[in-house]
Amino acid sequence: MVALQSMFTFLTNMLTIGLETQAEKHTLTFKNKCGRGIPKLIQGSNVLHSGGGSYTHHGPLISAIAYLQTGPCKFNGEECTTLETTLRNPPSPGAGSSTDVTLIKPHKFSVAVGFSYSGGCDGVGNRCKLLFHLIVRSFTE
Repeated sequence: MVALQSMFTFLTNMLTIGLETQAEKHTLTFKNKCGRGIPKLIQGSNVLHSGGGSYTHHGPLISAIAYLQTGPCKFNGEECTTLETTLRNPPSPGAGSSTDVTLIKPHKFSVAVGFSYSGGCDGVGNRCKLLFHLIVRSFTE
């Protein structure tokens, strides 16, 4: 009985270790090439990251925004160029990560921004073929 219990404990520990190594996480790296401003990452009412470098989010990152605070930007990036993003492992085909650059009011152009994915979607980023600037067109995202 002791041997069986030890084997069960061992298998449970190995399963737990295996699950931990497969846990979802997303790393965002901020590269400020403007020479001014502070990169911000916001989710809801929480500041997840402020400054350069990298930020790792454990689990899906849903409805977050990023922008370069150069002075006039409000908390949710209003008055500035803003990235809107959801980063998650897809629960079904076509339902994974999504990122866009928004200039829809109350946002407006303040600095050039870019993004790209790596670690699964390498090279995919904001090579815009279609630009819309009215909220009534937001269904095309």
